[in-house]
Amino acid sequence: MSSEPGRVEVSAALPAADRASVLAVGDAAHRADGVAALDDQVRLDLEFGTGAAVRHLVVRAAGSDVVGGYGHLRPAATGGVGHLVVHPDHRRRGIATALVAALREEAAPGALRLWAHGNLEPARRLADRLGFTAARELRQMQRALDEPLDDPTYPADVSAQTFRPGVDDSAWVEANADAFASHPEQGRLTVDDLHERMAQPWFDPAGFFLAERGGRLLGFHWTKVHPAGELGEAAVGEVYVVGVRPEAQGLGLGKALTLTGLHHLRACGLATVTLYVEADSPAATSLYARLGFAVTNLDVEYRADPAR
Repeated sequence: MSSEPGRVEVSAALPAADRASVLAVGDAAHRADGVAALDDQVRLDLEFGTGAAVRHLVVRAAGSDVVGGYGHLRPAATGGVGHLVVHPDHRRRGIATALVAALREEAAPGALRLWAHGNLEPARRLADRLGFTAARELRQMQRALDEPLDDPTYPADVSAQTFRPGVDDSAWVEANADAFASHPEQGRLTVDDLHERMAQPWFDPAGFFLAERGGRLLGFHWTKVHPAGELGEAAVGEVYVVGVRPEAQGLGLGKALTLTGLHHLRACGLATVTLYVEADSPAATSLYARLGFAVTNLDVEYRADPAR
């Protein structure tokens, strides 16, 4: 079999057969590596389509129609953010290098940023060889749910309730934009993005908590449950996103909302909960550490070094 990579095919949308093949490549890599190379946003883009802006890059194994590798690029003001994955059976044949070259070309004239979930050694070697440097770190933290949990405490004038689909949609998008105004991905979510997530099998409004005062949404905690086999042998809960508007900082809502969600996940019969937090967010990292979370993994965003 040829050791040369096939041609990189670039498109704004993939046919159903290729979408299924890409997801199969991602699942095979996940089983081999112990970490998912394609995040939620990539999978949503594959499922729902994204218009002309996002680029899907496919490399087929030489001389066949078999998808051996996949790249994903979302445009950004200063270039683009990419992911890539290569099927374990087709590695060490130049597919990753070919994908990075094509992603760089599609991201021009700005800088390309690439996520390495788990920051595995092969990803670190590839980044170094192709002139990328670590620019951002996302920590994965976990805790057991059979350990003691405090009860949530809210200010007297703040009420907590669950999300009401079709009623709270726009209010949540506005509050999320305020809470994550400086975040490169989370703060840009639209009502359509929310609805895409609401259409997923894991969505459960009973695990989506809102904190309000006088009818104004101040903060929220959206939980998620990963089914057995996705992150481990047993089902695992996730602190999917916790956000508090700047005007409500200092009221203790982040802690109260997090605890509310943790109690909910425990009541669902889950033994473990995970979350992701920016390494340069000391306040959030400190809060989660006080709540019993410990770092278990690290995702790194690499940035193309223009000097190399």
